[in-house]
Amino acid sequence: MIKQDYNLADTVLMKKPHACKTNDWEIMRMGADIKIKCLGCGRMIMMPRAEFSKKLKKVLTKASDPVNLKKKYYIPKDRIAKPNLLQ
Repeated sequence: MIKQDYNLADTVLMKKPHACKTNDWEIMRMGADIKIKCLGCGRMIMMPRAEFSKKLKKVLTKASDPVNLKKKYYIPKDRIAKPNLLQ
């Protein structure tokens, strides 16, 4: 099996399409489980890393690639609102 090199905020292509007919996903969280977000409809799911590795087809773009800025539901990390907990 070929080892895929993927990191947080990378855009990946899965083997089977989502219900919205899109195969593009963004990695939102990594650990024992991996959380991914559909770039077609915005739905988020979590799955074990082993299952994710089996379902992964290839890495489309790396996190630092400017192609991610063109995706509909992509929000750069510097534009994510942070809650003000001191109120």
